[in-house]
Amino acid sequence: MPGFGDIVQKAFYLGVGLASYAGEKAGGKLAELRSQVQKLADEMVAKGEMNTEEARRFVEDMMKQAQQQPTSGETSERTAPSEPRRIEILEVDEEPTVKEAQKENGDNVDHLRDQVLELQEELKRLQREP
Repeated sequence: MPGFGDIVQKAFYLGVGLASYAGEKAGGKLAELRSQVQKLADEMVAKGEMNTEEARRFVEDMMKQAQQQPTSGETSERTAPSEPRRIEILEVDEEPTVKEAQKENGDNVDHLRDQVLELQEELKRLQREP
């Protein structure tokens, strides 16, 4: 019958082996991710959507983000809230008035118009770059 020391030693070796295996798998996944991101960046450079310096930064940023993600369960932003989500139930007769709806739509249109103008300016700036 194995002694307690043998059991502890085997448990330790099992833990080290599992940690080593997990490290190898994670390294393989990161290498695979890097090649996929590099391929995507190369395609974007070929299409003229970004230059080589932007592609290099893109790959580096994506790899940093991948390494910062928690490896156990991918629950960084999906953590359970401390209390249940509140749901507001509106009755049929509680619909917004026409005046409120027009104000909201006007605000949305102004916001969308501003976004379009910003995107047009960004496009012009990108077209001017070599």
